[in-house]
Amino acid sequence: MGGRAVRLTTMTHIKARIEVYPRTDDVKRFKVPDEKVPWNVKYQEYEPPDYTAPSVLSKPPWADPDVRTTNDTSIKWNDYDKAANVNRRSHIGEYKIVDKTPRNPIGRTGLRGRGLLGRWGPNHAADPIVTRWKRQNKTNEVVKDKDGQPVLQFIAVQRRDNKEWALPGGMVDPGESVTVTIRREFSEEALNKLEASSTEKKKIETAVNALFSKGDEIYRGYVDDPRNTDNSWMETIAMNFHDDHGKSVANFKLHAGDDAVGVQWMDISKTLKLYASHESFIKETAQKHAASW
Repeated sequence: MGGRAVRLTTMTHIKARIEVYPRTDDVKRFKVPDEKVPWNVKYQEYEPPDYTAPSVLSKPPWADPDVRTTNDTSIKWNDYDKAANVNRRSHIGEYKIVDKTPRNPIGRTGLRGRGLLGRWGPNHAADPIVTRWKRQNKTNEVVKDKDGQPVLQFIAVQRRDNKEWALPGGMVDPGESVTVTIRREFSEEALNKLEASSTEKKKIETAVNALFSKGDEIYRGYVDDPRNTDNSWMETIAMNFHDDHGKSVANFKLHAGDDAVGVQWMDISKTLKLYASHESFIKETAQKHAASW
């Protein structure tokens, strides 16, 4: 995979500090002002509630045990955990272990525990940014904005849990490579491969393989995700796959599936409102193609 990824080395999180935690009505974060986010800034009053969702505590295969209530030291922090087949390394460097648990490297979120996330520490995801040029129906010419810059479009899915528009990505399964995750999630969420007929599945695989044979890494690092806590957080690798001539997935029938309730080609512009850090990934993609923003 070619390209040069953008890595945020200094940032603060905003969506990871929303007052009411996602998929709850009464779990509220301890208020953390911007200046109190860094761990090296004293905040003596800081007493965040502890919350881990029942779906995580039920010990599904994608979740870790509660390391705070056991003397088990088998988990390999800041390393590849061979026993669990899980990558526990962070894209942004080594994280600290405090009171047996990883500490969010970006800072305070107002909530302890794992929330909705299965892993202590980094929870790895992969996000495909599939793009094409917006074209005139009759002439097939690329549409340009008022400043003469070409308009880029990307495939967006509407999340089932909060109805926000996002990239069609997902979690990296144990032992799975990022490239495999990207193809799987895109096929399932944007093309609904899971419910396709055998003939349609072959067409989907051919189109996806052609487009995803090469791509550019746009971002690798921390995600400002509303599910993040002081001890568990989202990280991702975002890859751009561009259908320059509109002959691959650009003409493929989009059909929402899996965790999505809607899917569409969406114009890229600075008015976009997307889930988590996805807006910043899209902005970097537009700049990479010298497209309208």
